[in-house]
Amino acid sequence: MDIKFNRRQMLSLAAGGAALAATGTAERAEAQVLTKARIVIIGAGAGGTSLANRLVKRLDGAEIILIDPRVDHLYQPGLSLVAAGLKPADYVVSKTTDWLPSGISLIAEAAAAIDPEAKVVDTTSGQKIPYDFLVVAPGLVLDHDAIEGFSLDMVGKNGIGALYAGPQYAAATWQAAQNFTENGGIGLFTRPETEMKCAGAPLKHTFLIEDIARTAGTRGKAEYHYAAPQASLFGVPIVAEKVRMLFGDRGISTSMQHTLKAIDAGQKRATFETPDGSAEMDYDYIHVIPPQRAPEVIRQSGLSWADKWTDQGWVECDMGSLRHLRYDTIWALGDVAGVPKGKTAASVKWQVPVVEEGLASAIEGREATEFYNGYTSCPMITRVGRAMLVEFDYNNNLTPSFPGIIAPLEELWISWLMKEVALKATYNAMLRGRA
Repeated sequence: MDIKFNRRQMLSLAAGGAALAATGTAERAEAQVLTKARIVIIGAGAGGTSLANRLVKRLDGAEIILIDPRVDHLYQPGLSLVAAGLKPADYVVSKTTDWLPSGISLIAEAAAAIDPEAKVVDTTSGQKIPYDFLVVAPGLVLDHDAIEGFSLDMVGKNGIGALYAGPQYAAATWQAAQNFTENGGIGLFTRPETEMKCAGAPLKHTFLIEDIARTAGTRGKAEYHYAAPQASLFGVPIVAEKVRMLFGDRGISTSMQHTLKAIDAGQKRATFETPDGSAEMDYDYIHVIPPQRAPEVIRQSGLSWADKWTDQGWVECDMGSLRHLRYDTIWALGDVAGVPKGKTAASVKWQVPVVEEGLASAIEGREATEFYNGYTSCPMITRVGRAMLVEFDYNNNLTPSFPGIIAPLEELWISWLMKEVALKATYNAMLRGRA
């Protein structure tokens, strides 16, 4: 059946999609759990904040303590839009405290140590915070030092971009990228060998900068190269093949099994490690995404996997329940969780109810009933005004939210609109514990 929509219908669908997405994991009429448990959450990002909001509604009498020094909360899905000049830097910035519920305690410090045997978290000022249950959701660390010759003060200068580092760096990335779209040369787009938040982000940036140059009529001045350590362009084979075809159509060349190791900013030259040894590539614009790892406090705590991701330190947890495999009073949430998928805000949306249910069931002494299936969503922007709404699970099965309406592997305006209209509304609802 050929389904067609006019512009008004498309806008209605996007708005309806936003509402559906915002209530998709529904504020269920759960009976409150009576408890005097002390629950400590490390991290006030998307996961920690949304969980805190849900727990104050679910638990009656619990002491909930959130540990995080960050003044600003970042809407990280918006950084790719800032780095393409489509949104201002302040689009992604709000205050951490704006999203926190009453009834919790915020310790505006970083966690300095975790003792899972004694069930105590130390803060940077020396406070010792005991807990009955602990949720680790500190996010991840961008290991810029792993790339020789690179530092964040270079971003925006001499053709260097790095959108992940924060809104000011995403805005500076656009300055460098815009200069490249206007003047041309060689564009080099990279990604790290490690696990990373939103694996589609380096592809989006490549697509967007190429499209902006094409629209401006300057595409013919430039070469576009995508270099990645992996053997394929995306972890889901059918999506990888679609991206490969789009790259071919757009004249974007690829260098797979290329791991960025160093840049020479003066010479505008990047050095990669490949199966055949070291390789150098010149650039006029390079987008750097560094290796990504668990924070040091996690890696030093004994909570990390011992037999996999050993260089990255992700938390050892069950992939369904997100509960630690050795310490049953600890759960992992968000980027730091050592599971095969799940480093996106969309993943957090589906992980939070699982952790909430895990805590409630542990308090009540019963078996949990919610499990995470690896759901991840990537609105794969391919042009300004076009995107593919790619959703999948642990088994790389496509799991579309709008089957028969939004085809996941088609470049659609409605998928772009879902990114523009629905995603931030959904994210904000999630922070409030309403999604």
